[in-house]
Amino acid sequence: MQAHIPGSTENVVVIYEVNLHIAKAVADRFADWLPGHVEEMLALPGFIDAVIAREEADDSSVAWSVRYRLQNRQALDDYFAEHAERMRADGIERFGEHMHASRRILTETLQLRAG
Repeated sequence: MQAHIPGSTENVVVIYEVNLHIAKAVADRFADWLPGHVEEMLALPGFIDAVIAREEADDSSVAWSVRYRLQNRQALDDYFAEHAERMRADGIERFGEHMHASRRILTETLQLRAG
């Protein structure tokens, strides 16, 4: 078990969640592109790992959620300052109006494991 110590934020893992709704017309092409994009993100400083999940969605789109874990909030702030514009532009250039993204930032406060 790993717990967050209240008041301490320097070494708290941050989860950066990107939720994507993709038009069915480009869904297969997007599914082929996404793993490479996530690998590029993981090569950036401060990124620890990522989980890609496909959501159940309505008939007009396919939804994906990517949860990146970063070493701390400073690593995420550095990503926003130095890399976010370029990384986001790649997806927009390829999929444009066929893609809608929303994002959340979460602070890991407690991690429990089975067993």
